[in-house]
Amino acid sequence: MQLVLATLEKHILVVNRKKYSFGVERVAYLGHVISGQGVAVDLDKVKSILDWPYLRTHKELRGFLGLTGYYRKYVWKYAQIAQPLTEQLKKDSFGWTSMEMITFDALK
Repeated sequence: MQLVLATLEKHILVVNRKKYSFGVERVAYLGHVISGQGVAVDLDKVKSILDWPYLRTHKELRGFLGLTGYYRKYVWKYAQIAQPLTEQLKKDSFGWTSMEMITFDALK
């Protein structure tokens, strides 16, 4: 730890005490958890997707697609599944049909 702090001081860098920790076994970083076992998805983020309320506006849709899209590499054929919702972003008005409901539930 002394080496890290000395290196930071040498290069005139500062650390925000609220944003750092030393000697921990797990680190949450950009929607993933990094530990000695490797990299895994952050279960808190996954829970927030599962608990997401039904969409009512373009803004809510963009937020949902942004969060689920972050994990797209874990969802086989994500783009094809999300297509009905993605199409809603291109239209002038927000429409919610049974197809969008099925897609929303499939992504959750």
